Amino acid sequence: MEPDYQELIDEVSAQLGTPATLEGRDFALIAFGAHDSADDRVMDPVRTRSILHRRSSAEVRAWFERFGIARARGPVRIPPDPAAGVRTGRICLPARHHGVVYGYIWLVDDGALELTDPRLSDAQATAERIGALLARSAGLGGRLGALLHTLLTSPQREAAAGELAQALGPAGGGPLTLVVALPWDEGAPGLPGALAVCPLEGSLAALVRPPAARAVAERLSGPAVAAGIGAPRGATAELPDAWREALGAARAARAEPALGPVAHWSAIGAYRLLTALPPAAPDPVAGALLDPAHRELARTAETYLDQAGSPARTATALGIHRQTLYYRLTRVEHLTGLDLADGTHRLLLHLALKAARLHAATEHDGAGGEG
Repeated sequence: MEPDYQELIDEVSAQLGTPATLEGRDFALIAFGAHDSADDRVMDPVRTRSILHRRSSAEVRAWFERFGIARARGPVRIPPDPAAGVRTGRICLPARHHGVVYGYIWLVDDGALELTDPRLSDAQATAERIGALLARSAGLGGRLGALLHTLLTSPQREAAAGELAQALGPAGGGPLTLVVALPWDEGAPGLPGALAVCPLEGSLAALVRPPAARAVAERLSGPAVAAGIGAPRGATAELPDAWREALGAARAARAEPALGPVAHWSAIGAYRLLTALPPAAPDPVAGALLDPAHRELARTAETYLDQAGSPARTATALGIHRQTLYYRLTRVEHLTGLDLADGTHRLLLHLALKAARLHAATEHDGAGGEG
């Protein structure tokens, strides 16, 4: 099986004894080496922004591109530019394949490395391996995406699974999983770390190896987009199940901000059951609480049930006096006709409120049906 980008960038960091960062040719972050240096220059504003925002700024990109990195076939030394936030110089290793640049490896340059250093030659060889992987992902993305779409939507899944496995080569033997971004109304992007991507039912599905799932999910997620990760599968024929899990996790992350913006199927609790059910209107038991006039009572009831019926923890979570809490709970019982001292009544109300939250998020997204 081919190594992933994180393994390769860790290899470069080990070869040179300095943290390395890998970005695509669009300067979007793909992987970065661990930062364990006490030297503040290693984490100058450029590297910090790249890691935190997953992308370099336009000013930094313009400065770096002035030195011909898109045409270079070997290491390029770039001086600092304080105006662009580049307080420390860089050495750039272009990740090329068949003459085309697909990404860049960045090294903080303190002047200790000569461009003729044999270690840089070894690192450049690793950069070329990365370039080949990026080229393969870009070149096969369309065909693999189409096969993935067929597998997830066609009744003829057995044939589609076999064709996809064959097209993936060694990676087709698994383990594999899916990442789903929701909502998604754009096309299929180039996505380093993903073997295939395809838009599907108002969402985006990305086929990945499990070690890359988190990084891909974080790249896709944002203020208005949640991402879900399915459990690993050993064969392409099992990917439709991973798709349903990843979609369920994304829907749960949309409904429950505490879970998101990236949620794994294994960590969404009761939403594993709720997202597996067919879409349905909220249960009548929660009807009165869902009226906008009673929004605070609904929040109180849900928090109380989330806190396992503990008055102390609920009052603390809501920032209210315990007597205020008791008053609100009494009103909840009156509106719903439920007895919150009864475990089955609590279960019904808790599920009804969570289902209503999920339903509201799904209605807002306009997606979320079964694949």
